[in-house]
Amino acid sequence: MKEVRVGICGLGTVGGGTFNVLARNAGLIAGRAGCAIRTVRVATRTWRDDIDLGDIPFSTDIMDVVNDPDVDVVVELIGGYETARELVLAAIANGKHVVTANKALIAVHGNEIFEAAAEAGVAVTYEAGVAGGIPVIKAIREGMAANRIDWLAGIINGTGNYILTEMRKGRPFNEVLQEAQDLGYAEADPTFDVEGVDAAHKLTIMASASFGVPLQFDRAYTEGISRLTPYDIAHAELLGYRVKHLGIARRREGGIELRVHPTLVPQSHLIAQVDGVLNAVLVDGDAVGQTMYYGPGAGDEATASAVIADIVDVARTIQAGGQGRVPYLGFAPEAIEDLEVLPMEYTQSAYYLRIQALDRPGVLAKVASILSEHGINIESIMQKESEVHDGRIPVIILTHTVQERQVNQAIEELEALDEVDDQVVRIRAENFN
Repeated sequence: MKEVRVGICGLGTVGGGTFNVLARNAGLIAGRAGCAIRTVRVATRTWRDDIDLGDIPFSTDIMDVVNDPDVDVVVELIGGYETARELVLAAIANGKHVVTANKALIAVHGNEIFEAAAEAGVAVTYEAGVAGGIPVIKAIREGMAANRIDWLAGIINGTGNYILTEMRKGRPFNEVLQEAQDLGYAEADPTFDVEGVDAAHKLTIMASASFGVPLQFDRAYTEGISRLTPYDIAHAELLGYRVKHLGIARRREGGIELRVHPTLVPQSHLIAQVDGVLNAVLVDGDAVGQTMYYGPGAGDEATASAVIADIVDVARTIQAGGQGRVPYLGFAPEAIEDLEVLPMEYTQSAYYLRIQALDRPGVLAKVASILSEHGINIESIMQKESEVHDGRIPVIILTHTVQERQVNQAIEELEALDEVDDQVVRIRAENFN
């Protein structure tokens, strides 16, 4: 059997897991790949005493891996943007295949990287960049190749999902965030996780593979969970919904929606039951209907599972002389459509609205009138006399599906009423119909 030689750049959580699983399951992996897969070089800034590299050459310069003629496949696990981009483009220029777990790199620089890889005739794979160990990219690009994918929605950040799970117990955001940091689920700077940037990276990649469009991270709408309160999470539950931080991509006439934000989902739906640090992705195809992919979205060996699956795919491609390679985004280059990412005001969903109103006759009628003037139909209203405080009462409304611009206009008028205090709380809702 031919041997495929791997160079690993980055020996952190995922890099260490990849090295260990490649060594531990070497025979099994060779049987599936049809050839031996051997790590022949490692580069990392920080040495790890808990990993035995044996006689494998080690350095602190990642370019040593790229420039090593014995390396067939460069595994990029350093993270970040520019250094990773330089590393990957240099590997491609040297005729090496690339496996990466770097969703930020692919979401932001993927179009450039794929173009360079196509010209060089090498593979670039990125399964581990989306949803950790869940093979959702393979499912979309290959398993659903017969389908027109109409929409997808996912819990694709475990930190945010853990925080929302704990907030259902009545705990405030800041308290749970601190706990997530103490447990190692959240970074010291949690911005990417709690404000939706990490999820938007992953959503951008999944949307491109689903719809056959260029990667357009800069056009994704992102809204985080830091302003959510236990009060709204509890009242969503009373309405039969659970709040999840979702990435949603959907085909619409004239373009696609690409958005990350807190979302009410029906408690009866499977995705509402996904708690803690786990991830789940729903994909709707015209032939197969709804499918869901669920599991660990991070972790050393869980993510290593996806990294090594990509290495195996590359090894098979090498043995086949480059034949049969799956296109980078699952579509032939000439089939890629430059569909517009719709501005947020033209997206559509249902809405949870909480209005802090004066407890006096006629207020509810004014609220209903404003919503009606903007074509917004009310599905349900919740108002509790027991929650009157200082002459004010929260009015909670669940709407039918409308365009965002209609809701924006209505909220502006509601907040202008003398009878309404403070800003109207707005959380979008999805029923996955």
